[in-house]
Amino acid sequence: MSSRGIVLYLHVHQPFRVRKYSVFDTAVNHDYFNEPDYGTERNNEMVFRKVADKSYRPMNALLQQMLDTHPEFKVSLSISGTLIEQAEAWAPDVLDSFKRLVDTGRVEIVAETYYHSLAFFYSRREFDNQVEMHKAKIREIFGVETKVFRNTELAYNNDLAKWADNYGFKGILAEGWDPILGWRSPNFVYKPPETNNISLLLKNYRLSDDLAFRFGNKEWPEYPLTVDKYNDWTNASIADQPLINLFMDYETFGEHQWEDTGIFTFFESFIGKWLEGPENTFYTVSEAIEAHKPVDEVSMPNTITWADTERDLTAWLGNNMQQEALRNLYNMESDILRTGDIDLIADWRKLQTSDHVYYMCTKWFNDGDVHAYFSPYESPYDAFLYYMNAIRDVRFRLHNDHKTGGLNG
Repeated sequence: MSSRGIVLYLHVHQPFRVRKYSVFDTAVNHDYFNEPDYGTERNNEMVFRKVADKSYRPMNALLQQMLDTHPEFKVSLSISGTLIEQAEAWAPDVLDSFKRLVDTGRVEIVAETYYHSLAFFYSRREFDNQVEMHKAKIREIFGVETKVFRNTELAYNNDLAKWADNYGFKGILAEGWDPILGWRSPNFVYKPPETNNISLLLKNYRLSDDLAFRFGNKEWPEYPLTVDKYNDWTNASIADQPLINLFMDYETFGEHQWEDTGIFTFFESFIGKWLEGPENTFYTVSEAIEAHKPVDEVSMPNTITWADTERDLTAWLGNNMQQEALRNLYNMESDILRTGDIDLIADWRKLQTSDHVYYMCTKWFNDGDVHAYFSPYESPYDAFLYYMNAIRDVRFRLHNDHKTGGLNG
């Protein structure tokens, strides 16, 4: 195998957005996620079908073409349980196209929490449950075992690495953030502290974000980004180093960067251009770990994510609304699970998806436009209001149907 490889990792996810759920719905209508207005971004079916047309179908077709054309091409995907549920309901052909990719043997599935939650920071029991649920779903749908882990929003710290090591994962993904790395490069495999058998792959955020965020931005000084220019950048970045970790949302292709930006044509051409280099290849995440031993230890005692300029959890936990929402949600855990009520537990878990509190973010400056772009609500306060009404109804169901949990607190 060649010595210089790109590790392309794409994250595929859609949440079950909370509908316009008013106080008058509580204790009457227990449906939190099916927005009746098909014309709004709160309508999960409409959003999924739109993104399937713009991103999932064309990108899966392109990935299949690249796999058929280039034997050295490989890619790694993480697919949330909520995405799989939506594909099963509204676009089984999309799920089938993902299956065909995995069946090539050159597409690796990465483990994560089933509900794309922040459970690691609130309940290790629930976190373990969701990781097990996700592994089981991936086994059921794709017939493969996951070996490498990524946490929601790439939220990572030393404690998570120790958990993943003890669990048996051989690799874990994180952001290659300069204040942490210092003089070191993200283009190597590293080892988390106080672990035995796990390796750490760090996102090359500059080259990743050139595609994920800047590609179609006409105000960007490097616009338009040509294949030759990006190929020069990747070759200059990797130099005599072993790998480049390009980590981004799958929806970069066709949804965040629309087709008319040229993103699909760019991707196809870049794959071929990169592989023209005699030493150049692609790795799955597991292959990168198997091919290269850790060169150093990287410690992240504080949580790092791949979001916003701060690269921390403030996009989800930075204000009182967000903190209050998750406190109320996780305070019900024992009572919810004790009921054994499958529908109630599923609704409670869908409310754990991190997108819900992301929509409540009130950071307006460097990152505010990004939060507004992704939100289906008119304001963070509307997102909080509908969410808390749903929480109140979950508490009502606990009290009314199971005589537990109480209606207050």
